[in-house]
Amino acid sequence: MPTDCLSYKQTNYFTNLILDYLDQKDALKPFYNRFPNLENFKAQIDGKQEFFTSEKRKVLVEVLKQQYSKLDTSLSVLNNIEALSQENTFTVTTGHQLNLFTGPLYFLYKIVSAINLTSALNKEYPQHKFVPVYWMATEDHDFAEINYFNLNGKKFLWNSDQPGAGSDAVGNLNTKGLEEVYELFSAEIGGGKNAEELKELFKSAYLEHSNLTNATRYLANELFKDYGLVILDADEKLLKTEFIPYLEQEIFGQISHKTTAPVAKKMHELGYGVQVNPREINVFYLANGIRERVIERDDTYFINETDSSFSKEELSAELKNNPQHFSPNVMTRPLYQEVILPNLCYIGGGGELAYWFELKDFFDAVKVPFPVLLLRNSALIATSKQDQKRKNLDISQAELFLKQHELINRKVRKISNIDIDFSPQKEFLVQQFQHLYELAAQTDITFLGAVKAQEVKQLKGLENLENRLLKAQKRKLKDEVSRIAELQNDLFPNKSLQERQTNFSEMYLEYGKGLIPALIKELDPLELNFKILTFGK
Repeated sequence: MPTDCLSYKQTNYFTNLILDYLDQKDALKPFYNRFPNLENFKAQIDGKQEFFTSEKRKVLVEVLKQQYSKLDTSLSVLNNIEALSQENTFTVTTGHQLNLFTGPLYFLYKIVSAINLTSALNKEYPQHKFVPVYWMATEDHDFAEINYFNLNGKKFLWNSDQPGAGSDAVGNLNTKGLEEVYELFSAEIGGGKNAEELKELFKSAYLEHSNLTNATRYLANELFKDYGLVILDADEKLLKTEFIPYLEQEIFGQISHKTTAPVAKKMHELGYGVQVNPREINVFYLANGIRERVIERDDTYFINETDSSFSKEELSAELKNNPQHFSPNVMTRPLYQEVILPNLCYIGGGGELAYWFELKDFFDAVKVPFPVLLLRNSALIATSKQDQKRKNLDISQAELFLKQHELINRKVRKISNIDIDFSPQKEFLVQQFQHLYELAAQTDITFLGAVKAQEVKQLKGLENLENRLLKAQKRKLKDEVSRIAELQNDLFPNKSLQERQTNFSEMYLEYGKGLIPALIKELDPLELNFKILTFGK
């Protein structure tokens, strides 16, 4: 498979925060612990080994065995679960929402990144064992973010009016109503070997499992069980019991707000913006079909949008007796993850890493090792036919990532039989007006404003003329313009990165069971470049 790569900066799709992190700029170093290279994992292993007890391992393995008890999986997954009881075993974790049928394509890239990093670590540190983990965001309650996927430019939507849709943790939602989505999906993809495999995968996951947690676990396991991926649902009483001391600090001491608010302010001052603004208490109450914020007012603790309230003593008792009723939010979920897993590295997208950068002081305050942060792989998948079109149109890989009007203007200028770049004329005009400025200053300084106005007017006239000529050439070269736009629209649906829009099923229809092995082979998580993959079909 031919491959190419660009720097993340060349794509124009990544923030300055992420680009500066990849460049290891000094201004960002206070916000993370260790940069993701193989050498840095030695110290990360030592720190985590000291923190993560054998008792924690015992609880984790017990929960995982229970969750996998009714799932047909591979020997490599079962061995990885068993290995987690050993003090020399560590995890690499990525997390994702329970998006319908995996959601956008980058779901695969996240997990492939975790699998490939563990492979690299297993080679580098053979005295230890490393296990890839997919953390299912079962406690999220934003149903509108996960109830659809895109295929062939169409949106396949799960309309559900069941109680709890939009208020309860999405993992609890019944899969009722997905029969309609299945029928529409089946009609869209038609027949053929790959299509039938996709239909069976969707049917087995969503029509034969009662809730979204079990459906997603089945789906992810079927896709990645051959690579030893361990899938965790952390919405478990045993695991949350381990988190009680940290929940107490959060609810009664507001520790995350005190430590992250100053960091958010500093990041804003550095010009990076703030991904998440912390609340005073970053915990939800999860029970009776609702997941709502815990709010404190005058030593009384209220559950937002409900009539429920607790005194401090009552809430403390509830926390000890029913820790499963408490759910971390975006600020405290990372801490929960690092408390219950022997984790070394978190792999996420740019937006995820942005809020992780706010958390290091929080982790330090509660004395939990802060993980290595790694940007997940990103890729553009093209067919060999699309790649040949690109070459025929004389478009470089980097040019594909330009805004469409910029790309078209550049190519029109290049293939046109007349010169539509007025830059020399503009430069000459500026030079001529410089002489006029000098003349006005020597005669009557009040004329400077009039000279400036005339310069602006004439430059604007040149720009208008240049744009009119460009439009005329676009009409003349409309076939080339149409082909350029069509190619870019195919590769960048909705003028966005393919990985953020397209579902894996669209690729699976083309490449079948060879898709994931190809991604495993080609995506190196430590390469830190944007990959362009050309499949030979």
